[in-house]
Amino acid sequence: MKVLLYFESQKLLAKSGIGRALDHQKRALTAMGIDYTLDPNDTDYDILHINTYGLNSRQMIKKARKAGKKVIYHAHSTEEDFRNSFVGSNQLAPFVKHRLVSLYSKADHLITPTLYSKALLQGYGIQVPIAPISNGIDLAKYQATPDKEQAFRAYFNLKPDQKVIICVGLFFQRKGLLDFVEIAKQLPEYTFIWFGDVPMYSIPRNIRLIVKKDHPANVRFPGYIKGDIIEGAYANADLFFFPSYEETEGIVVLEALASHQKVLVRDIPVYHGWLKDQQNCYMGTDNTQFKRLIQDIVEQRVPDLTEAGYQTAESKQITAIGHELAAVYQHVLTPDESNPTYTQIMQHTLKL
Repeated sequence: MKVLLYFESQKLLAKSGIGRALDHQKRALTAMGIDYTLDPNDTDYDILHINTYGLNSRQMIKKARKAGKKVIYHAHSTEEDFRNSFVGSNQLAPFVKHRLVSLYSKADHLITPTLYSKALLQGYGIQVPIAPISNGIDLAKYQATPDKEQAFRAYFNLKPDQKVIICVGLFFQRKGLLDFVEIAKQLPEYTFIWFGDVPMYSIPRNIRLIVKKDHPANVRFPGYIKGDIIEGAYANADLFFFPSYEETEGIVVLEALASHQKVLVRDIPVYHGWLKDQQNCYMGTDNTQFKRLIQDIVEQRVPDLTEAGYQTAESKQITAIGHELAAVYQHVLTPDESNPTYTQIMQHTLKL
């Protein structure tokens, strides 16, 4: 078995969760001993595993079909998570949905990160089989070390007793950026750091102004940072606060959980089935709740759930994801409903 992992606009998307998903796929396939190529001109493959919906996607599918190859589409994107992002995204969203449905429907099988995103796609009327498989997490990468934590605190010149709340994400309204800044205004005793980046010309003016200058002194936007500093931030911060309104999974949440970090998220359907309020994370629904929960978590007035959170990340480590990807690949090549791994994946349903 050989797989062509196709990822259009890789450089443009490298800083996003989708970009990290490709890296996880490569690691998962390597762990399973599955041969793969990234070269779209390579014709020696059995399955086209396509990750994006760029301009060349349709042609890649057509080319694969003509050569008698199987096609798996990784449905990272939905209409819902396209909204409230780039300039004009809400106006374009219906057209994006139409394109997604058209492309996804041409596959032999879909993979999508969560049961929630699977339910959305089924709601679009897509008839192709859909396997909910997490994007996974590299546990080893997010293990805390004193050097990483010191690198983080030194980079931001943080005092030993300075309390820090972090978030990681693109500069989108959908990600909850406005709420993050508003809550920071109400909690000046804490430092709020939002890691992430996106071309400024591509986002609405109100978001652009907030990132550039219209934010309180206790909020920092350092841009996209990788390596020891961000990994140290995940481990050393007092809280990972992710107020996003819409995700297909939220790789950054898995990264925080893998770092033994305390996690506070918005209570939205994408987390149902794997995150549980007051068990492996904390959840809120509005800024009033978020403010109270941030104070309670940072001041240690509520139970520490980091060990349970880590166990959740552990269940989604790359080796486990590799077994699930392999089961779908094998099913596409030689359909066998009795494969226990494939059957287990496909029998999962979302209970809202």
